[in-house]
Amino acid sequence: MPQSEDISALAPRPDRSALINQPLATAPWEKPRFSSIPGTEAIGPDDWLHISDTYAGQMQERLHLIQANRDAVIGQTEEAGPAIAELLERVLDILRTNPQYRFQGDFVTCPDGREVQLGDPLTTLAQLVQEDLCLLESRGDEYQLVAAVLCFPSGWTLAEKLGRSMIRIHAPVSVYDEMAAKRVGRLMNGVQPDRPIMRWNGNFKSDAELFTPETEADHHRPRQKETPEYFRSERQCLVRLPETRAILFSIHTYQWRLDDLPVSPPQTLD
Repeated sequence: MPQSEDISALAPRPDRSALINQPLATAPWEKPRFSSIPGTEAIGPDDWLHISDTYAGQMQERLHLIQANRDAVIGQTEEAGPAIAELLERVLDILRTNPQYRFQGDFVTCPDGREVQLGDPLTTLAQLVQEDLCLLESRGDEYQLVAAVLCFPSGWTLAEKLGRSMIRIHAPVSVYDEMAAKRVGRLMNGVQPDRPIMRWNGNFKSDAELFTPETEADHHRPRQKETPEYFRSERQCLVRLPETRAILFSIHTYQWRLDDLPVSPPQTLD
């Protein structure tokens, strides 16, 4: 019988170099369609789950974060149970077709060799895949964030956003006005099962830290000017779950040294 990953003791953090992706041959954000909000393209039904060259490093960092403060990176509302259960089954179905994962009873061997025992759905998901996973459900005319695994936030805090509507979640974002909210709402309403959509964002960073939460109050404070050394980009996907009709917003985070990019990224890629 495999031994499950022990998440009771605090895991060490990985070396920062394990969180940096290999040099790019082409830059995905060069496509013109990604230059404006929401800037999306259609992808295959299961193409929202990726294994990148930083899998081992990112998973070690995720384990450390879960053990250090689970409530900071995993959360759900009371009504989110059915959507979470459906998401877990969807992810497991996809992973069963991937030879880099091996299943034996209630245990899964991951690409980095860890053994994960199936248990609490969100904690299980956080240990299996690199993607951060945010579940949104329709409440009247708006979508609300009802559950999330958010180990690698970029400028926001899960505790402040859980249970809130999209426009309230984006309150500190100046470009996310009522018109943008309506466009995004129409986009989300149009997402159909087995027809996910994807977009890229990006920003310059002075370090390779992945866990970079900020409160809404932080957005109004003066910022020190720093010399950028890295470009952080999120591959963001919207996936409709057919049974509960919830929307999954998945986030796969990449980081490159600026010298490893084939072209200079745009100054803004929201």
